[in-house]
Amino acid sequence: MSRKYFGTDGIRGTVGQAPITPDFVLRLAHAVGRVLKKTEARPTVLIGKDTRISGYMLESALESGFNSAGVDVVLLGPLPTPGVAYLTRAQRASLGVVISASHNPFADNGIKFFGAQGSKLSDAWECDVEAALNEAPAWADSADLGKTRRLDDAAGRYIEFCKSTFANELTLRGLKIVVDAANGAGYQVAPKVFHELGAEVVAIGCSPDGLNINHQVGATHPGALIEAVKVYRAHFGVALDGDADRLQLVDASGRLYNGDELLYLLADDRLGRDEHVAGVVGTLMTNMAVEVALKARGVQFVRAKVGDRYVLEELEKHKWLIGGEGSGHLLVLDKHTTGDGLISALQVLQACVRSGKSVAELLAGVTLFPQTLINVRLKPGQDWKASLDLANETQAVQAELGDTGRLLIRPSGTEPLLRVMVEARDAVQAKACAQRIADTIVA
Repeated sequence: MSRKYFGTDGIRGTVGQAPITPDFVLRLAHAVGRVLKKTEARPTVLIGKDTRISGYMLESALESGFNSAGVDVVLLGPLPTPGVAYLTRAQRASLGVVISASHNPFADNGIKFFGAQGSKLSDAWECDVEAALNEAPAWADSADLGKTRRLDDAAGRYIEFCKSTFANELTLRGLKIVVDAANGAGYQVAPKVFHELGAEVVAIGCSPDGLNINHQVGATHPGALIEAVKVYRAHFGVALDGDADRLQLVDASGRLYNGDELLYLLADDRLGRDEHVAGVVGTLMTNMAVEVALKARGVQFVRAKVGDRYVLEELEKHKWLIGGEGSGHLLVLDKHTTGDGLISALQVLQACVRSGKSVAELLAGVTLFPQTLINVRLKPGQDWKASLDLANETQAVQAELGDTGRLLIRPSGTEPLLRVMVEARDAVQAKACAQRIADTIVA
């Protein structure tokens, strides 16, 4: 069964437009509750959210939908997505639910789910939920309705969990760190995590008003962080996105490091401490230089489809621990079951503190290849896969690049666009090759 509502990261859209409406969200929670009750007599679900104004409305709809199916609810309030995943496992809950549209603007929102072990659920589970959505509701009898309570210390529990992933013998004392929480879910917990580990913290993007999440701050707008690091003469800058599961990091010079570079750093740090790293998972978009550098260290590298859930699937398949995306979704599975911007930042800072080296020094073994990305708008009904000219030009570019570069052509999942990405050791060559491909698609 193909999925109608679920995308690569739950269900997401503009608030007030299907499917992000209170009536649908109530029906969704009721359907999820019915699926849960097939295997559990009295399920309990945890609900967390980011700081969007629409979170209040959607939280109420979810609560009613779950209660109507005989499912108990625990409200966590504003909390990072990985915090909900952690507490779902720690509280032995049946399911964790997050109300968030991650890095999207405030007018969007979404619903995503975590299983009892704090991991994202399978496509098959999502298909079961969609099947239940097509069935008539089965309201629980009054005596069997679910109840709701609030977990008042949810943020404190998650802060302690984050701190537990940082080596006990190390401290952040003596470091000044700018923390940008994107006016999102991490606005309360993020500054406290670094402060309680000893750092002097300068907080920006930590004043949400329901409308300013991700607005000119956070991981998707790192300019504010770069400027603040320079103004406050900080040692590091840490930027999260709206639900705090991705990381962008800045050093004292104002240099921004993306997820590809940090992925290599995490693996290299373990190798430097004589830990075995069998393999690392990236995505189709991961810079080729990371793959080359890891293989030079004897580490296998596998590419997953774009999306952290697919990175997780490959990690579990190979029984590896480290994976991630250039966007800053990083997974360290012996620290957490899902991507976590705070824990990823702590792992990078731990490597710097332990080694006494800067991020730039730790990344001396890898220099990213120049990449050119061109988005080409497709005409209505255009069958780009059937284009002989595109096939011929693709073959010519691949032959030209050989093993010193890479070409990727993939359709957007949300817009009528074809994304053309070329990377090569030479920036001029990458740009020229990408343009040749793009011109062929437009012609």
